Amino acid sequence: MYVEFNDMSEDSRVWVYQAARQFTSTEKALIASKLTAFCDGWNTHGNRMPTSFQIIDDQILVLAVDESGLGASGCSIDSSVRTLRELEREIVNNLTDQGKVTFKSNSGEINVASALGIKSKVTSGEIDSQTLVINPQVKNKKDLESVWILAGNSWLNRYFPN
Repeated sequence: MYVEFNDMSEDSRVWVYQAARQFTSTEKALIASKLTAFCDGWNTHGNRMPTSFQIIDDQILVLAVDESGLGASGCSIDSSVRTLRELEREIVNNLTDQGKVTFKSNSGEINVASALGIKSKVTSGEIDSQTLVINPQVKNKKDLESVWILAGNSWLNRYFPN
């Protein structure tokens, strides 16, 4: 069952999806419509779960489920990914590829780069230890307070001189 994001438990499990580009206002309306309907019917083994979503910085999509009553099953998680893949085809914006790094430039612009080529972004100075990057360790709603972390405090730290 769909629940307003602010009403979700702080312990709700979340999945953070990084879009390849910012959503337009039309796309945000479509996302809201599709995901509200999906969340309203999202269930595990026939039992509806309190679920929601949120868009952060016009480019980061967060799905949340309150697993306190019943945990999300593999099938229910698969159904959410199928819904997101359908949505990304409609808006022509990659959401589900996990092989990317999202970071903010010094001007605050959100950029997305392939994880395979991220070292070159560090070497060129485009990313330094103070650059904000998406925290891949976010697992529940309360962790969203640290969805953006310094690159020097992330797995990218290995690329910076000590």
